[in-house]
Amino acid sequence: MKKRKLSFLEIWNMSFGFLGIQMGFALQNANASRILQIFGADVHELSWFWLVAPLTGLIVQPIIGHYSDRTWTRLGRRRPFFLTGAILASIGLVLMPKADMFVAFLPALWVGAGMLMIMDASFNVAMEPFRALVADNLPSDQRTLGFSIQTVLIGIGAVVGSWLPYVLANWMGVSNEAVLGKVPLNLLISFIIGALVLLASILVTVITTKEYTPEELALLEPEDPAEPEETTGLLTIFSDFVKMPKTMRQLSWVQFFSWFGLFGMWVFSTPAIAHHIYGLPLEDSQSRTYQDAGDWVGVLFGIYNAVSAVFAFFLPVIAAKFGRKTTHVISLIIGGLGLISIYFAPNQYWLIVSMLAVGIAWASILAMPYAILAGSIPARKMGVYMGIFNFFIVIPQIINALIGGPMVQYLYGGNAIYAIVISGVSFLLAAALVFRVEDVDEV
Repeated sequence: MKKRKLSFLEIWNMSFGFLGIQMGFALQNANASRILQIFGADVHELSWFWLVAPLTGLIVQPIIGHYSDRTWTRLGRRRPFFLTGAILASIGLVLMPKADMFVAFLPALWVGAGMLMIMDASFNVAMEPFRALVADNLPSDQRTLGFSIQTVLIGIGAVVGSWLPYVLANWMGVSNEAVLGKVPLNLLISFIIGALVLLASILVTVITTKEYTPEELALLEPEDPAEPEETTGLLTIFSDFVKMPKTMRQLSWVQFFSWFGLFGMWVFSTPAIAHHIYGLPLEDSQSRTYQDAGDWVGVLFGIYNAVSAVFAFFLPVIAAKFGRKTTHVISLIIGGLGLISIYFAPNQYWLIVSMLAVGIAWASILAMPYAILAGSIPARKMGVYMGIFNFFIVIPQIINALIGGPMVQYLYGGNAIYAIVISGVSFLLAAALVFRVEDVDEV
C-alpha cells in the first residue's frame, strides 16, 4: 500500500489553517513588544517577557506531538489538536491588547505577558500537528511541495496580519495614537480580526481534510518486528529524544542559529528601527512617531512574509535543480546579509530591500528543514519527532531571551540595532552548518 498523491487543491486545503495561525502569529511578532512597552516595559526587559513564549513551546510541542501520534477521534488524530489550539489562541488575541481592563486585579503589563504566553502556547498546540499532517498524508515526492504550499499560506497570513494595523491607520482612518497605558484602536481591531480569521481558516482544514486511519498507517509503514518494545506514556518522549535520527541532530544546529536570529529580529525590530532609523531618543516608546515606526515595522514584516509566500512557489523547482541543502544555504546567506544591511539603511524605505532578502531566508526556514527531516523519521513517530524538533526552535529563543536584553542594555548601550546585526550574523552561521547535514531522502 502506498500513499496516494494529492491534488494541489487538497494540499492547499490541508494547510489552509496555517494562514490563520500565521496571521495571529504575525500580529503577535510585529506588535507584542510595542504593546508591552505601552503597558510599561523597558526595552531591555522585552526579551524577558518574550521568554514565556519559547518556554511554553519547549514543554507543549513534544507532548502534543506524542499524544497526536496516539489519538484517534471522529476528527482524526491531528485535527482535534489544532482546532483546540486555534480556539485558545483566539482568546489570547482578543485579550492581550485589552490587558488594561484587568488593572483592578493585576498590572496590565503582567496580564499582557500572560496573554502572550497563552497565545504562543496555543500556536504551538496548533502548529506541529499541522507539520505532522503534511508528512502523514503526502508521499515522499510531494513533501517539498506540501511544505512549500504551507509556506505560501504562512506568508499570506503573515502579510495580512503584519499590514493590518498600518492599513487600518493609514487607509481607513482608524486612530493609532496611544493614550498613556492604552493600546491604539487600530491594534485592538487588528487583533480581533486576527482571532476571527484564525478560527475560520482552521475550520476549512478540519472540514475538508481526511487523515489516514491507524490501520492504514500500519500498512503504509509496518513496524520492524526486531525493534524492541518501547516505554509507554510520556517517558517515550525522552527515549525518542535520545534515539533521534542523525539527520535531525545535524539539522538541530542549523535550526538553533536560524531561530536565534529570528527571535532577535522579532523582539528588537521596533525599538531598533524607531531609534536608529527614525532618530527617536532611546527612552521614547509613547510618541506618535514611535507608533508610526511600529506600524512601519508591521509593513516591513508583511513584506518579508509576502516575499516568502512568492518564493515558496519556486522552492520545489529550485530544490529539485540544486538540492535542498544548497537551496537552504543560499537562502540563509541572503537573509543574513539582509538583516545586517538594516544598520546601513539611510531611511525607513531602504529597509524594504533588507526585508526582501529576509523573506527569501524565511521561506526556506519554514520549508527546507522539514522537507529534509521528514524523510529520516518513521511515519508512526512523525508527531512526536516534529515536536522534539521544536526543541531546536525554542531553545535558541530562550537563550536569546535570557541574554538579549542584558546585551542591549549593557553591551549596546540601549541601542537595539546591534541585536539586529547579531541576528544577521546568526543566519550566516546557520548557512555554514547546513553543509554538515545528510539529506537521506533527497528527491
